[in-house]
Amino acid sequence: MNATIEAQPVAGELRRDEAMSKHTSWRVGGPADYFFKPTSVDGLVAFLRDLGEDVPVFWFGLGSNLLVRDAGLRGAVISTTGFLRELERLDETTVRVGAGVPCTMLARQCVRWGIGPSEFFAGIPGTVGGALAMNAGAHGSETWERVISVRTIDRQGHIRERGPQDYAVAYRSVTGPVGEWFIEATFRFEPGVGASAQTMKAMMERRKQTQPLGLPSCGSVFRNPPGDFAARLIETAGLKGKRIGGAEVSPKHANFIINTGAATAADIEALINHVQATVARVHGIQLQHEVRIVGERE
Repeated sequence: MNATIEAQPVAGELRRDEAMSKHTSWRVGGPADYFFKPTSVDGLVAFLRDLGEDVPVFWFGLGSNLLVRDAGLRGAVISTTGFLRELERLDETTVRVGAGVPCTMLARQCVRWGIGPSEFFAGIPGTVGGALAMNAGAHGSETWERVISVRTIDRQGHIRERGPQDYAVAYRSVTGPVGEWFIEATFRFEPGVGASAQTMKAMMERRKQTQPLGLPSCGSVFRNPPGDFAARLIETAGLKGKRIGGAEVSPKHANFIINTGAATAADIEALINHVQATVARVHGIQLQHEVRIVGERE
C-alpha cells in the first residue's frame, strides 16, 4: 500500500481495500487499493496534486458498463457517487450538468423543463461522465450529438474547458487528450422541441419488456456491427441461455450477460470471449465489446 495516500488529509471518504463488487452493476470485482469519494472539486484537486505520479488513477461512476476482474484494481479509484451533481438550465435550450449526475436524472429534469430531444438519456444506465467517455446512446440518439463544451481535470488537478473539436467521436467511442477526466458538460437541445414524459415512459416500458432489468448486468455487452445487431447475431448463433459458471447470456435479451447470483468476473469474461468466438465462427463477424474490462486476474 501507499503510505503517502494514507498520510495525506482528504476532503472526502477514503477507504482501503474496498471490494468493487459493492459498486459495480454486475456485482463482481476484487478490491481497489484505495477508493476515494471526494466531497468537492477543491478536495479532488488537492487529492490529485498530492497523489504520487506512480499511483494509477481510475475514474468511477455508477459501475455500469464495467467489468472489474477478481483480483481488483491497483492504485486509487475516484468515485463520483454523490459528487459532481450540478444540474442547471442556462437558457432556453442549454443545460450544464456535472459528470456525476445519473443520465436518468438528466432526462427527467429536461422533461420537467420541457426541453429536448432529451428523453433518450433515460435509456443510458450510467452517469453523464460515463456517457461522455464512451458516447453512450439509446433509442437512436447519442450523447455527443448534444455536447457544446466539457470541463476536464488531469492528474495534476488542472481544470480545462474543451470543445467537441478536441475529441474524435464515433459509435461508442471517444478519443481525446490523454490523462484527463470529464467533470462537467454543457448540452444544447433544439429550440421549440419539447421533451415528453409520455415518450420517456414509453421508452422505459420498452426497456422493461425487452431487457432483463433487475438482474445484475452491465447493459449491452457488445457494440452493434455496421448494418446489424449484436443481439440478433448472438441469438441466431444459439447462445441465448448459455452459461459459464454463474454467468449467463440472458434468455430475454441476447446482448445482456447476467450474474445469476454466484458469478465471478472470470466467469463473465470467459462468457464474453466464448460469445465472440462463437459468433465469429458462425457468422464470420468479430463482435467488439463496449463494456470496459479492467483490473488484475487472480
